[in-house]
Amino acid sequence: MEVQDAASAATSVTAASTGPPGSSTAAAAAPTPAGAASQSDDLYEQELADMKLRVANMQAEAAKLAEIRSSMETDLSHAETTAADAAASKADVDARSVYIGNVDYSATPEELHAHFTACGVIHRVTILCDKFTGHPKGFAYVEFADLSAASNALVLNDSLFKGRQIKVTAKRTNVPFMSTRGRGRGFRGGPRGGPRGYRGGSRGFRGRGRGYSPY
Repeated sequence: MEVQDAASAATSVTAASTGPPGSSTAAAAAPTPAGAASQSDDLYEQELADMKLRVANMQAEAAKLAEIRSSMETDLSHAETTAADAAASKADVDARSVYIGNVDYSATPEELHAHFTACGVIHRVTILCDKFTGHPKGFAYVEFADLSAASNALVLNDSLFKGRQIKVTAKRTNVPFMSTRGRGRGFRGGPRGGPRGYRGGSRGFRGRGRGYSPY
């Protein structure tokens, strides 16, 4: 009887020490507070790194846009400067030129040059021609080397040239898109003096030039 009680007590002690099946495994698998905090820190670091990368990409894009805008502004400024220089150059040429009206249709650039040669150094003479027929329109332009020569040429207003009384006035600077587009007869010469020859089909004063320029 005593032997049975001892065996029963031993069985009870063993069962109590071991506990329910799986209870010790479950306790070991439960995460500790320190482990949970470490995982949270890792997630925060990853999100922070992703955010920094996005900010860096946005800053790089902003820098590219700023560079493109700066380049466009530089190009625009250069184009405006070039246009202004061209306009100033044309205005200077026009200021040194005179318009000649009522020119005889048979007149040549050389004859006009001879008529105005006493006024000063002439750079170019252009007789405007009709762009469809090629016939002279009856007026011309004379470009001088300086303003004083152009002023001297105005004295020849109403003078006789080939039997006609010509009209000599200061050349007007053409307004864009409203200038006359005609075929002219032009000739250019070199700085050494003396004509170089005719240049048929050259453009002068917005038209094909049939003119004369000894310099």
